[in-house]
Parts: sequence; structure tokens; C-alpha cells
Amino acid sequence: MPFYMSPETPAVVERDKRHHLHPYQVFESFAADGALPIASGEGAYITDTDGKRYIDAVGGLWCTNIGLGREDMVEAIADQVRMLAYSNPFVDMTHVPAADLATKLAELAPGDLNHVFFSTGGSTANDMAYRLAQFYHAINGRPEKRHVISRVDAYHGQTYASVSIGGKPGDRVEELEFLDNVHLLSSPNIYRYGGGLSEEAFGDKLHAEFVEKVAELGGPEYVSAFFAEPIMGSGGVVPPPANYLARIWEFCRDNDIIYVSDEVVTGFGRLGEWFSSETIFGIQPDIITAAKGLTSGYLPLGAVIFSDRIFDVISAAGQGPGYFPMGYTYGGHPVSCAAALKNIEILEDEGILEHVRDIGPYFMEQLNSLRELPMVGDVRGSHLMVCIEFVRDTATGEEYPYQVDIGKRVSNECDARGLIVRPVENLNIMSPPLIITREQVDFIVATLREAIPPAYAEAEKMMADLEPAH
Repeated sequence: MPFYMSPETPAVVERDKRHHLHPYQVFESFAADGALPIASGEGAYITDTDGKRYIDAVGGLWCTNIGLGREDMVEAIADQVRMLAYSNPFVDMTHVPAADLATKLAELAPGDLNHVFFSTGGSTANDMAYRLAQFYHAINGRPEKRHVISRVDAYHGQTYASVSIGGKPGDRVEELEFLDNVHLLSSPNIYRYGGGLSEEAFGDKLHAEFVEKVAELGGPEYVSAFFAEPIMGSGGVVPPPANYLARIWEFCRDNDIIYVSDEVVTGFGRLGEWFSSETIFGIQPDIITAAKGLTSGYLPLGAVIFSDRIFDVISAAGQGPGYFPMGYTYGGHPVSCAAALKNIEILEDEGILEHVRDIGPYFMEQLNSLRELPMVGDVRGSHLMVCIEFVRDTATGEEYPYQVDIGKRVSNECDARGLIVRPVENLNIMSPPLIITREQVDFIVATLREAIPPAYAEAEKMMADLEPAH
């Protein structure tokens, strides 16, 4: 494969540092260290420009579900480029891959979610879901239903609307503005915020908080939508209490509040299901948003899959403007749709969802064996969506201060041993390709077992330097 400029690592790093602003780039450390330049990938592995190979336990960014470098995907993409590289998706034009993919998604989605709007990714899908909910209520004669409810630690994307709906503290910096009709409820993270309550009692508390918030906003007649990831992703891989989300969905159903299930991460096999809302959590959403595993990261694509009920209202003759005023130049791009169709075919033909149902519990079991190590406070998640939370005191849950950057310390130790994990403050998040094997799981766990003790020693040394002498 040709390089456009020098492939030598120092040259790549220097060009990247000089010209490339990365998402969430930490300016001080990036100026000193730069980024790790990746040259190639195959299956669950990536290789840097020095030729060092790593297991990518992050799966790109929750997305390389079928693995990298598949020739059948390459050919499907190339064939579509030869056939039709682009087609206008607006108003009264379509193309075969979009029509076929919309039909397939309606088939896979639960209940009456029979309509699909294509976006360019998860952020734009959630942005569209927000606007669709507002549009639906206005067309339905209830324009006062404008308030949106989400949760602290939620992540729904990076457009103005989707980041406003998100609740990650690190995203909501005071230098930026956010929508004022979005209201955040408590995080469902029982390890961090449960206060010693049982799972059932914590779920009751969260449900009561939701009902109280609706009342505070003036009642259901003023609430447009509730957004929720079935399992929170970037906010710390937070599974919900068992008695929580389904009860909120029932309240939404009974009060015409649109329930948006953000399955950008959980969809397309990460939990062993096409979509987890109904099969795992007992929820029949009004809208499901999807991206990431939809194409396994081969090309950008997002989808908003929504109900007959919503479509029937917004498309009714004589109501509203008579059209939905939203669209993206690259929404439903024919090459991306062809990649998604091939990706779904691979997931079906190779039994990858069934594999996840087998390997996922093994992954969780092996990771839980790390609880015996110092500073491993919690291991949580489901199937191939997990994280480890590091704390200074496992008995009290006392956290390391941000200066220690403990998640990054552990990930650096893993990098040196040929493993990529994702550091997010005091967490290491993992979402490996769905094709991961037991041998690769064993390598991940063994590497973490080696990496955590030296990171702990360095953290404690730093803490000794930070704490005043007595």
C-alpha cells in the first residue's frame, strides 16, 4: 500500500502533532507525546508504523465488530463504487442499497419500527431523533411537549443537540452552550452512586426521580422524549438496575413520551443480539438509533429506526409542512449502505451473534478474576462491552485524583505489552471485535494482570509526592 508521505514513525507523529486536532485531544500531553500511528489492521489486531502488533480490545471505537481487513467487505465496497459511487438521497430519489438496507433494518428491529432515516453516524442519528420527536408532537397538536430527559454520564454524540442530551461531565464544559430544554437525571451507576442500596431499591429511586422530574416540568403534556442507552457506554459501561428502564418505558408509553433507545454501541451484536432493547431489557422503543456496528466501522453510516405511529402522524395529509425538513448529503450513502448489507450478511452467515453469547460470559468471568488485584474496584458490563474501574481504596471506593491519570497509566502498561484498552479517567473500557477468540480473551486478561501492579506502584509513588508530609 503506498504512503503519500514518509511512513517513518517520527515523521508521521510530527505531521500529526502539527496539523491534526484529535477528538478530546489533551493539549499538554499531546504536545509532548503525540499519538500512536496505526498502519494496518487484520481481524482483532492492529499494527503500528514500527510494525508492532496489538490486540485492539477497544474494537476501534466500539465498532470493528466483524474484524478488520476482510476481503469480502473490500470487494462489496469496491463493487458498489464501480456500480454507483454516489446518488442524491433527497426528496424523490433513492438507490438500491438504501432501499434494501432500510427493508433489512425494519425486519431486524422490534415491533412496529418499520421506517428508517439514514444519517452519517451516531451523533447525527441522535440529533435527528431529537428533532423527529419534537416534530411528531408539534404535528400531533402538542407543540408544548418540548422537554427532553436524559441522564448524567449518558453519551449520545457530538452535534449541538446530541451533546446537549448527553450527560458526561467532561463534555459539558462551561465554555460551551447547551440546549436549555434538556434535563439530566442521576446516573444509574450503582457502584459509584448506589449509596449502599440494593439493586432493587436503587432502581426504585431512579424511577421515582424520573416521575418527579416529569411532574416538575409540568406533567407528561410538557415532556417530549426520554433518551437512554440500554447500557451506558462512554459514561463508564453502566448496566441499568433490572427494575428501572422498562418501568420508565411503560410510563413513556402511557403518556405519549417518545422513548429513544440509543443502540449506537449495543446494536449489531455487541450484547449478542441485533438490538438489545426488547430481547434483553423488555423495552419496545419508539425510536432506535444505530451506527458503529451497522457497518463494523468500514464506512460511516447511522440510522434512525422509528415506529409506524410516528410515521403515520408526521406523514398525514393536511398536517404540518407536508415534509420532514431534515437531510444529510451523505446520509444513506450507497457505498456505506452496501457495506452495511454485507456486514449484516457476515454477521448472519457466520453465526457471530451466537458466538458473542458464548464468548461474552467467558470474557466477563475472566475479567472478574482481576478483582483480587490492588485498585480494581469494579468490573462491570455485559458480553463484549465491559470496563474496569480503578480506585485507590477498594473498601471505600476512594478515587485517585485526576492528576494521577490512573486509567492512562494502566493503558500505557498494556500498550507496551501489545494490548490496546481505552483509558477514560479512572476506567479502562473494552469493546473488542465480536470475532474475538478465547485465546485472545486469555491474552487480554493476562496482560491486564501484568499491567495493573506496576501502574498501581507508580500511582502510589505519585500520591506520596502529592500528599503533604506530616
